[in-house]
Amino acid sequence: MSKADNFTRLNDFTQLSDDIKRWGIALGFAEIGITDTDLSSAESEHQTWIAKNFHGEMNYMAKHGLKRTRPAELVPNTIRVVSARLDYLPPNAADSETVMQNSAKAFISRYSLGRDYHKVMRNKLQKLCEKIQTEIAGYTDFNFEYRVFTDSAPVLEVALAEKAGLGWRGKHTLLLNKNHGSWFFLGEIYTNLPLVIDKPSPNHCGTCTSCMAICPTQAITAPYEVDARRCISYLTIELKSSIPVEFRPLIGNRVYGCDDCQLVCPWNKFAEITMETDFAVKNGLDDISLVACFNWTEAEFKQLMAGSAIYRIGYIQWLRNIAVGLGNAASTPEIVAALTNRMNDDNAMLREHIIWALAQHQKCT
Repeated sequence: MSKADNFTRLNDFTQLSDDIKRWGIALGFAEIGITDTDLSSAESEHQTWIAKNFHGEMNYMAKHGLKRTRPAELVPNTIRVVSARLDYLPPNAADSETVMQNSAKAFISRYSLGRDYHKVMRNKLQKLCEKIQTEIAGYTDFNFEYRVFTDSAPVLEVALAEKAGLGWRGKHTLLLNKNHGSWFFLGEIYTNLPLVIDKPSPNHCGTCTSCMAICPTQAITAPYEVDARRCISYLTIELKSSIPVEFRPLIGNRVYGCDDCQLVCPWNKFAEITMETDFAVKNGLDDISLVACFNWTEAEFKQLMAGSAIYRIGYIQWLRNIAVGLGNAASTPEIVAALTNRMNDDNAMLREHIIWALAQHQKCT
């Protein structure tokens, strides 16, 4: 009896489930897990989070209704979710804490030092689906349906990954893996394949609250709950308008994202360096000065950030973030000159942040 006959006659997808995990590893994923679509336990938490307006200006978090917590409503016929994780911590990157403690440097979240993860993850997930399609092409009585996601649609990635056994949701709301920490991306395949489901991961946070204590803006308002409106990642990436004045001094030199909660997490002592060359540091972003970034022309920004996740926020928002960092930096003639040279920029929002930054240095004189 052939493998195909076995699958169709006995409806036994055990071998295919194992194969998908093996194929995923061969494509470079760190781990693959499989779960069903029942997110009822996460649905009420998500709705409560939205009701508190903790999503801020991320209107996409609310506009899709229950599709985020009911996969089959987003993609009809979905009965399983294949969850994948991909390590991203780049080799030979400058020490994060050393950069963060140097106020003249621009700290950029380690996930965005290389190529845009959306492109890398989507490509790998698509290749995995093509492999599955090829392997089951002989199934005359089964039509493989799928759709891939990489932080690009209403998907509760962490909840699904937790159910798929890839880790547990930490108190900072990121996924944690007992053997690999949290420096990894997540991606999903929604499918109609009746694959074998993996067991959820137990929670190992215990009484630790290090991530809550370290957060510069106290965005982790309770265990497993983040007010995005206070989160530096939200303020520097998702927020398109002015950064609230009360948060600007707390941002320090974090100009794109914030890794504090991951840096302090004890489980990240087990984190692994990525083998994915696309995530290698590009353009010296791991250890670059604020002034150098601020002096880029728009053409230079587009050229240097092409293919990077940073490109998505655009030139003006990039300069806005850098201006805040410069306002928090130790005062030097070079920094004051860089800010002064842009004080008459055409963009009102950028001018506002530059004026604020210059005022911080005037306080020091």
